[in-house]
Amino acid sequence: MQNILSHDGEALYWKSAFSSLVCEKYYANLMNDINWKHDELTMFGKHVITKRKVAWYGDRAFAYKYSNKTKIAMLWTPGLNLIKEQIELISGHTYNSCLLNLYHNGEEGMGWHSDNEKQLKENGGIASVSFGAPRKFTLKHKTTNEKISLVLDSGSLLLMSGSIQKNWLHSLPLSKKIKAARINLTFRTII
Repeated sequence: MQNILSHDGEALYWKSAFSSLVCEKYYANLMNDINWKHDELTMFGKHVITKRKVAWYGDRAFAYKYSNKTKIAMLWTPGLNLIKEQIELISGHTYNSCLLNLYHNGEEGMGWHSDNEKQLKENGGIASVSFGAPRKFTLKHKTTNEKISLVLDSGSLLLMSGSIQKNWLHSLPLSKKIKAARINLTFRTII
């Protein structure tokens, strides 16, 4: 585990939080057991339906609003709950919800943003777990524009905590070279 930031927040990275055999099992279970839907959001005043798919799960029917759309959490699947318990042991944080993203290939990504919605625990940990295709992940400091990139491998865990969401943006850049899918789970704490 290493902290990839030198200031203004914490981003701890575990390259192999899960073995490759466990990754294959979780990847297959998540593909089949999750109620995936195309994400809908409002961007520049327009209703947009994304290519990537998302799902929102939690301890109870939490409402989570981002990009002017509200999602209501479904209850944990047994497999998701098992992953959550393992991530809580590794990270030392507890989580009551998870936003899942399914990127079918490298032509689907995520632009610059911070996970700083009001209903999230302030300075709380967000644990990002990856299964499937490795993808580049980039952080950019909001004031200095300093950039830090790393590849999130299948089975990796990136824990973002402290003041990172106040000081840094992050993105998942597009890449036409990536033909395989990636599932990303971001465990969060709703207050």
